[in-house]
Amino acid sequence: MENFTAMKKPDFWWIKSLLVAVILTLCTSWGFFAHKEINKMAIFALPQPLMSFYKEHIDFITQQAVNPDKRRYIVVGEAPKHYMDIEYYTDSILAVCPTWTQASERYPEDSLQAHGILPWNLIRLSYRLTDAFKTKDAKLILKLSADMGHYIGDLHVPLHTTKNYNGQLTGQHGIHGLWESRLPELFASNYSYYVGSATQIPSIPKAVWSALAASRTCVDSVLKIELKLQQKFSEDKIFSYEDRNGQNVRVYSHAFSEAYHKALNDMVQRRMRAAIKMTADMWYTCWVNAGKPDPKLFAEPVFSEEEMEELAHLKSAANEACSH
Repeated sequence: MENFTAMKKPDFWWIKSLLVAVILTLCTSWGFFAHKEINKMAIFALPQPLMSFYKEHIDFITQQAVNPDKRRYIVVGEAPKHYMDIEYYTDSILAVCPTWTQASERYPEDSLQAHGILPWNLIRLSYRLTDAFKTKDAKLILKLSADMGHYIGDLHVPLHTTKNYNGQLTGQHGIHGLWESRLPELFASNYSYYVGSATQIPSIPKAVWSALAASRTCVDSVLKIELKLQQKFSEDKIFSYEDRNGQNVRVYSHAFSEAYHKALNDMVQRRMRAAIKMTADMWYTCWVNAGKPDPKLFAEPVFSEEEMEELAHLKSAANEACSH
């Protein structure tokens, strides 16, 4: 099994948590709302007996879907797992699809960490989840499944495949939060989440790289459509102010968001549905590859006091800060 640099246990976590907590809500992958929806809806695409096991723990799977984003600000080595700057690797990497070992031989470790390791992280996580199913470790299964759904969500966000992830290179600062947070929050109530039943993935690495490539093809449209709309709206019509947790926060206006959502021609819903389907497929595939252990034989997950403290800490950590 391929290995990444071990993450160090954070020191003075309470100080880091306090610093992060004061960051204004700007943008993260899919936003907390969509990440939770992806994990929750993936459960209903699972066949029995797997669906019953996940439904029993639906609150955990849903709420813990956002933990990887919160860990980014307090755990060394977490941030690169959420994205890949294709410009650094060049688009040819989407055809080569190198293994982690091959990539490590070609690129310096600091460069890999700087420009993102999303696909390799997700592939590695699938090995870990398969092992957790083999050992019938329900607690680990749930924690890894929640994380996996998050990274699969990231995999389906176009702006997670480019160094211009927040439009900062093209005068479109804030587009990150607009595409993956504002639009789902405003319009996801009209989305169809039916994605059919989960199926086994023949090759997880191939599926991961294919999903990354699909997200990459959307980048130009995501940026160009928004830039074109900017020319049709005056600035006072592009933005408005809303109350968020007692603070008056500037957000993209409903009118501008609606125009952008319509111009994208259902792209956000398609990527969100694809993320739901792949999450269910990955959970199911890891279970099948582990020999389809009977979930009824899994011991009831019991979290230690330290683990409960960690979960509580993550829950109280920052909302959403703007980065990849």
